[in-house]
Amino acid sequence: MLPIGVASKAEASNCSIRSVLSNVTGKWRMIIILALEDEPKRFGDLKRCIGDVTQSVLTENLRGLQRDGYLTRTVDPGPPVAVSYALTPLGRSLLEMLKPLVFWSHEQMDEVRERRMHYDKENAG
Repeated sequence: MLPIGVASKAEASNCSIRSVLSNVTGKWRMIIILALEDEPKRFGDLKRCIGDVTQSVLTENLRGLQRDGYLTRTVDPGPPVAVSYALTPLGRSLLEMLKPLVFWSHEQMDEVRERRMHYDKENAG
């Protein structure tokens, strides 16, 4: 079994699995990585591509992904100033790990919906 268990909060903060996974498995971070698959994108293009993310949430998640080395932020002084984001080799390797999960999720959605409805029906009020 993978070493996922910890005995203390201090141990948890030093766990490589928890540290990395907690920073890449959030909804927005995974979607950002997927959105950058084909080409670098400017901030506005990323926001339009994703759709339902606020500017502040997108900014926060882009900074986190940049901090961990999954993407680069490039500023073109312009005019006008243009900021674009692109996957690094580390980000590309993460993308290759995420894609099978994305395909699996899509293929399983009907069954998940059925099970949710069944559960909700059995556990209603």
